[in-house]
Amino acid sequence: MSKFREWITFSVISYLIAVTLVGCDKPEEQREEAPAREVDVLSVKTEPFTVFAELPGRIEPVRVAEVRARVAGIVLKRTFEEGADVKAGDVLFQIDPAPFKAALSRAQGELARAEAQLFQAQAMVRRYEPLVKIDAVSQQDFDNAKAALQSAQADKRSAQANVETARLDLGYAEVRAPIAGRIGRAQVTEGALVGQGEATLLARIQQLDPVYADFTQPAADALRLRAAIAEGKVAGASDQPLSLRVDGTDIERKGTLLFTDISVDRSTGQIALRGQFDNPEGVLLPGMYVRVRTPQGLDQNAILVPQRAVQRSADGQASVMLLGEGDTVEARQVTTGAMQGSRWQISEGLQVGDKVITSSLAAIRPGAKVIPREQDAAEAAPQSQAQ
Repeated sequence: MSKFREWITFSVISYLIAVTLVGCDKPEEQREEAPAREVDVLSVKTEPFTVFAELPGRIEPVRVAEVRARVAGIVLKRTFEEGADVKAGDVLFQIDPAPFKAALSRAQGELARAEAQLFQAQAMVRRYEPLVKIDAVSQQDFDNAKAALQSAQADKRSAQANVETARLDLGYAEVRAPIAGRIGRAQVTEGALVGQGEATLLARIQQLDPVYADFTQPAADALRLRAAIAEGKVAGASDQPLSLRVDGTDIERKGTLLFTDISVDRSTGQIALRGQFDNPEGVLLPGMYVRVRTPQGLDQNAILVPQRAVQRSADGQASVMLLGEGDTVEARQVTTGAMQGSRWQISEGLQVGDKVITSSLAAIRPGAKVIPREQDAAEAAPQSQAQ
């Protein structure tokens, strides 16, 4: 009886092993019999590619003027609307002019007195000049007359300066815009005493067309770019315009690079740059956060592939599928550079003539047979963008 049980057990185990082996062989047969999948293939070519960097920045006004009271007095009225555009020379505040008018009249009176004394001193010198020659008057009296004349001339010049000062103070009672631009809120109201001991700030004017965009770039990136230019890998692109974009909006502007700072910030390792952008509508305001796209160089022999052709592993390593010998699939690791629209720049891993597979990537594996369908760059770009 025990032998019979052993025979039954051996038979069952043998049957299960046979079923398992058959189940393992069947998918292999199915894989061998699976038809080749049709895929799109793009032949690698080189083309000119401008290397761009997108850097964070802030908007700054081209000019800022602080409107201050240059004379002391009571503000009678404000003649502008806060936040409005003003022209250079527009009257912004009126300070009580009465004290300055009185000071001007007093200075003019002093000038008239000085002119009268000068006239008297000149007459005295003219009278004494022939008399001193015949000893009708002493030389001492003649010298005193000439000294009095010089003193009268000095008094007249001093009185003229006082008149001019009084006129200036009267003119300063009308506080005018030093530059054209957009004026902010008023810092004082009617009835305020200003200019008492210091030049009181009344308002600020900012010139907003054009505007500056101050942004920074890591010093290491700038050094790598210089090395690439020196090695001939890329050409300089100093003549390319900057572009500016405000996050969350469709505002874009073109501009020019004004300068690159000659020193590196020790705390951040960044280099400061400044661009200038037109702002005719006044939508770019000081302090606004923007992204500045700046050209870094021109690669005359760049390799670009559609974005969807590049796959990444769990550790971030990029790779592409290539069409190998016998229309079989090959995988190759690549190094990506910058992105242009819907295409990646490939800095390492591909050569001219390689055939990159751009479709059905999830359904194929290395070593699989495929049916290639040639595709040009114009067709690949829209498809890649749609992914």
